[in-house]
Amino acid sequence: MTKIMYTARATSTGGRSGHGRTDDGVLDVTLTTPKEIGGDGARGTNPEQLFAVGYSACFLGAMKAAARKSGDTIPEDAKVTAEVSFRDRDDGEGFWIQAALKVDVPGLDKAKVEDIVKRAHVICPYSEVSRNGFEVDLAVV
Repeated sequence: MTKIMYTARATSTGGRSGHGRTDDGVLDVTLTTPKEIGGDGARGTNPEQLFAVGYSACFLGAMKAAARKSGDTIPEDAKVTAEVSFRDRDDGEGFWIQAALKVDVPGLDKAKVEDIVKRAHVICPYSEVSRNGFEVDLAVV
């Protein structure tokens, strides 16, 4: 059994048009459905935006870890942009998300950045989930 290092807890009400909050209150958001998928375009965020922020931040952290292992440093102005798309599944039963990452690391050689990105994709847990999925415990309380 592996050691759990940290657990985030959040609760949502109202589904894609509702409210979400972490148990510590640090993240407290209004959820809205984008017009592109039938929403009213009201001001708020959505699960795809939240996933994109999480993935881009996590991947940049993984890049920093990969760079440290090779004696390199990722500059403070480096950025990762995640594009997370919501789409139909091929089986017609539900929906899927897909992601694209765009990495910008000023001041480092492109080949070096490509190597760091390749290694970060192995380190990053969001990338691992994209390859292998993850376990979900479902409980009705």
